[in-house]
Amino acid sequence: MFKRVPYSLMALLVFFVACSDETTVFVDEQQENLVLENDLVELSGSISFENSGVLDIFEDEQNTNKQFSAAKADEAGDYPITLVAQVNPPSYGGSTVLTATHVDVDGDYAYVSYNVAGEDFFGAIDIINVSDPHNPVVTSRLIYLNSDINSLQYSDGYLYAVGGLNKEASLTASSSSFVTKIRINAGGTMDLSAGVLYGYQPGDNATDVQVDGKEVYVTSGKDGSVTIYDTKDFDVKKEELFSDLRSLAFSNNKVALLDASFGLRILDDNLKTKKEIAISSDFGDYTKRTIDFIDDKIVVAEGSKGVGLYSYSSGTRLQYIPISIDPNNSATGDVVNNAVAFNKDIILMANGGAGLSLSEDRGPSAAPYGVIQINGSVNYVESKGDYAFAASGAEGLQIIKLNRLSQSLAATCATLPEYIGTSKLVINDGQDIAFRGAKRFNSIQVEGSLLMCGSWTVINDVDIKMVSGLLEMNGNLLVGRNRKRKEIKIEEGATLRIEGDLTIYGDLDLKDGSTIEFIGTDSVVNIFGEVKMGDNVTIEGEFDDVQNKF
Repeated sequence: MFKRVPYSLMALLVFFVACSDETTVFVDEQQENLVLENDLVELSGSISFENSGVLDIFEDEQNTNKQFSAAKADEAGDYPITLVAQVNPPSYGGSTVLTATHVDVDGDYAYVSYNVAGEDFFGAIDIINVSDPHNPVVTSRLIYLNSDINSLQYSDGYLYAVGGLNKEASLTASSSSFVTKIRINAGGTMDLSAGVLYGYQPGDNATDVQVDGKEVYVTSGKDGSVTIYDTKDFDVKKEELFSDLRSLAFSNNKVALLDASFGLRILDDNLKTKKEIAISSDFGDYTKRTIDFIDDKIVVAEGSKGVGLYSYSSGTRLQYIPISIDPNNSATGDVVNNAVAFNKDIILMANGGAGLSLSEDRGPSAAPYGVIQINGSVNYVESKGDYAFAASGAEGLQIIKLNRLSQSLAATCATLPEYIGTSKLVINDGQDIAFRGAKRFNSIQVEGSLLMCGSWTVINDVDIKMVSGLLEMNGNLLVGRNRKRKEIKIEEGATLRIEGDLTIYGDLDLKDGSTIEFIGTDSVVNIFGEVKMGDNVTIEGEFDDVQNKF
């Protein structure tokens, strides 16, 4: 959320003005106001795998008009999603609780902003290396003892962040809304040695930032503006005043603004109004709401109404996507849509206290699917590639893997029939079955022969029965959750054959005379529990043992 600027003074902020031929840089000379940590050992404790594992999805029957039946409830589900890890929010002094507010993903790195609820000003920025799906690493952390950080974006070696501070306590700030520019070194670390550039604009809190080439667009809230800065020196190139801007988005030289006092305002890149679309939704006071362009559609986070989709061409509302509610988990805050992320055929909705929901994009319309069962009040979501990143308030950043089939895997599996059937998969003795797909299972039991080609999650155990049991997996198989650990058991004489990526949030139990084989040279095994090994166990092939459990 964003906050109103109070008139009470904070601890005095002192800035040093360093001049050069190119720019004016304001550097905080009181070290206690900026706390930078680039030590990987110190930062390693920020990553938590406590809740990692297979994520269930509560399928929204009310909003999808699904006909409930026992048979339907027992079907294997779509979207085999897992929680890779969480990044715990920064803290300082042991008492201040920061909440994640925004995420930007660029290449191998995720950039996360934080602020604090209430009238105090306190924020932070994290940089997280997400190149290894099994082992995310926090590479840099900057804590602000005097400022909220509400949004950020990385561009061309620099990180641009916006937020709010108490100008009454600053000697240099001309406004409470600010944008700052921080150099990012190779390896994902913030570098303050060359100074930190600041720019100020009207309004009590800067709310969003977008970098477009050599220009930085920043919006600010109550009695604020949209301001274009030069990326080099933050010289103000253009500025237009508005009542209450929350977000902005670009598309083909168009700038869409979400004005909470009116609705959508579409400007050209010179900030001249091209179109206006009035929206009657209550966007709340000092709350995060986002917009985005998807082809001809403008997507708007509309609080309690969910997500609004509008036609840019006609200015008409195409539909609302309602907020899905999981009746098994009580809301941990306001049930409002704060942000939306699109990734191919799915729409992820950050719904505050209602968590993170998934909807299916079906071209002309979108339909709710269900609620992904993660903890926390979700303020923001970003999705790129095979990942989603949810800023979940006090739960920090949640790194979610979608476990989609890669193009190469889809081609490999193409000749097999797609799996449609029960979530409690049982292959009886004498059966020889093969299929492809990407599904969520409850459990798997194999007495005969089973070939699974694709991407699969299993909430409970996998049991390969003695002597005749053979499970061949080509792709990805993920089992259990760290809070509810399960196992793959290979009984006497049975065989597990792997070509791909196997993750077990629990144990691998190799009984006497069992066999595990790895095909090819690229297989990966990531076991969070133990490898229990009986007598005369056969282990064949090459594989990467992530946790060194063998």
